[in-house]
Parts: sequence; C-alpha cells; structure tokens
Amino acid sequence: MKQHKTKIIISGGGSGGHVFPAIAIANALKESIENVEILFVGAIGKMEMEKVPAAGYRIEGLWISGLQRRLTFKNLSFPFKLLYSLYKAKKIIKEFKPDLAIGVGGFASGPLLQMASKLGIPCMIQEQNSYPGITNILLSKKVDKICVAYDGLEKYFPEDKIYLTGNPVRKDVVQIENKKVEASNFFSLNIDKPTVLVVGGSLGARTINEAIEHNLSNFTKNGIQLIWQTGINYFPTAQSTMMHHPDNGLKVLKFINRMDLAYAMADIVISRAGAIAISELCIVGKPTILVPSPFVAEDHQTKNALALFTYNAAILVKDVELKTKLWKELFALLNDSERQNKLSENIYALAKLDATNSIVAVAKTLFK
Repeated sequence: MKQHKTKIIISGGGSGGHVFPAIAIANALKESIENVEILFVGAIGKMEMEKVPAAGYRIEGLWISGLQRRLTFKNLSFPFKLLYSLYKAKKIIKEFKPDLAIGVGGFASGPLLQMASKLGIPCMIQEQNSYPGITNILLSKKVDKICVAYDGLEKYFPEDKIYLTGNPVRKDVVQIENKKVEASNFFSLNIDKPTVLVVGGSLGARTINEAIEHNLSNFTKNGIQLIWQTGINYFPTAQSTMMHHPDNGLKVLKFINRMDLAYAMADIVISRAGAIAISELCIVGKPTILVPSPFVAEDHQTKNALALFTYNAAILVKDVELKTKLWKELFALLNDSERQNKLSENIYALAKLDATNSIVAVAKTLFK
C-alpha cells in the first residue's frame, strides 16, 4: 500500500528575518515527518526567491508587495497585485493540494493564507514580533493556530489559538560552544582582544553603518577589534573608508556567512532589533546593544527591544541618538565586566531553546 505523502505550504519572506526562520521550520518538518513534501510561496523579486532554492526547496512567486505608508504612485497598483495574487494562490493550492499551510510573515503570506483558509486547508501563522502586523491580525480570525514568541499577544489574537513557542532559529548559527579559536582564525583576529560584532540585519542598516564609520578611530585607538557586517549597499563606502585605517583588527564584510563564528568571537553585539536577531541573541547570550529600526511597520522593532530592555537584558539606543550615544554606551560597557555578565545572564534567561520543534509540534496537530 502506497504511503500518503504529507504536503505543506510555507508562505512569506521579504527579509532574512522571515526567510531563514521559514527554512528552519521546513528543515525541522522534514526531520520530523516521514514522506513530506514542502512548497514555499514567496513574493517575486524578494530574497526568498533566491535563498529558498539555495536551501533545497521549491518556491512559487506571487506578484505582491506591501502598501506604502505614505502616498505614492506604487499604491495604485496594489489592488491589482492583491487580486492577481489571490487568484494565483488559489491556483497553487488547488494544484499542490496541501495538508497544511503555514504563514511566517511577509507580503506573500496574506493572499496565500487567506485563500487556503477559504478552501478549508488547516492553517497556522508564526508571529515573530511582540507587536503583530495588520496582516497577521486579520489572518488570526481565519487560521487554526498561532505560534508566538512573546507574552501578551492575546490583545491582538484569539487567546484560545495562541501557543507560546518562541521564534525558530538556524541551529548552525547559535551553536557557538568551543568555537572561539576557530573564530579567531577564521576572521584573523586576536583571541585575547575585546571584539565587537556589528550587524544591521541581512540588508544592512545605514545609520548604524554611519555611526560605526564615524567611530573607527576610537576602535583602533583603544585596541578594540571589530567585525562589521555592512550589507550590500554600504559595503563599497565602508571598504573605501577602511583604506584610511590600517588593519588593526577591523574586519568589514558585506555579509557574514558564518554567523556562529561571529557570535563566538564577539564580546559585545550591536544589532537591529528584528525578532529573529533577538531570538538568536538570547540563545548565544552575549551582552547586546539594540538599535531598533524606526523604518519598519508599526515600529515593531522598538517594541521588540523594549521587551528585553525592561528585563535589563539589553541596552537600548534610539536610532536618532546613534552618532552621539553609541560609542559612549559601547565604551562604558566594554569597561564594565560586571554589567556585561548581568546582561549576558539576563538575555540568556529569555531564550526559547527548542522553538522550532515546538512550532512543528503545533503544526502536526492540524493534519487531518
């Protein structure tokens, strides 16, 4: 007798904060369910269309984007994109015949989950932030289960659908034990010198990059090593600036492919406050300075950062204060080992160590 193949659609993307967790969920589903087939649905032109196939999964693209928060010509095409995406999502679902649809946030998850729920497919969403976006708030009325990473989301979602699982993270990224020697060799850095890791998200962060560039001489003067991920757009500028700073432990990279080694090498991390970045930082347990991006929907990064700041688990620096305040906060922290230890202890206490498997466990309750 032929064994039934379990078919699952995972939809969403737009940034590394959505794409990499989606891949982590897919990998865990493959490990947990025998004879499973997974199809991704993303937004045409977004990074999932490249990263998902690179991870070994098939992906279909929807012609969809978000509404701009200001009046713009691009908004005129939104109704047409939405209608076309709903039509294509329905076509994908009818052809693939999924047993389950999972939305991870991002432009494509709205049309796909909307249509899947309408067609009677069991659905769940994974909300990464402490303050959900409007799409997931609307979808919450239609889906069967909602996996969240923060307490208090019953203000936005039906309470009986909520499961506190934490956010999925890539296993290879957070496994940093006994890797410092390997990390120092990989980055050609001195294992005994203090090292700061700067990450502005997968696409970079202009204001953080400008603040670091402004303070490069402070790093060299004080013997502080730097691993600086700039993102693709700022990399040429950073490279040009580095020509005026001989390599005294300053490493500038467009993108860090071995984040496990970057985390292992770092004594302090400066980061945006995306939900997945925070979930990784909690698990690696390094003292952290969070700089929330003010340019994201519903200002959810500030709310994510406050969720840690409230528990003395991270230092919070506002984006507008970066140039005047970042170095002051960083230098003070570098010279305060007691505070470093306390921040490290408190951020690790907030870690959800088995989030991906918890999400998979919730998903498996929905198979008919």
